[in-house]
Amino acid sequence: MGLLGELLLLPVAPVRGTLWVLQQVVDEAERQYYDPSAIQAELARLAEQLDAGDIDEAEFDRREDELLERLQIMQNREQKQ
Repeated sequence: MGLLGELLLLPVAPVRGTLWVLQQVVDEAERQYYDPSAIQAELARLAEQLDAGDIDEAEFDRREDELLERLQIMQNREQKQ
């Protein structure tokens, strides 16, 4: 871009920095949300809740489907890379 371009964009540098930080936060949140070990731990907790009678079968099925969908999304992302 060159020196002139950098000087012209200098006033928006704080915005660019803020956007970069926000992107890093989003990336980390997605990494944790789709982490297979975290999903498996949630599935185990969900099974424990079902066994303890804290949730019914319908709630278990609904939440299990959500977790398995997250796991599938992560596997699809890994295959694309």
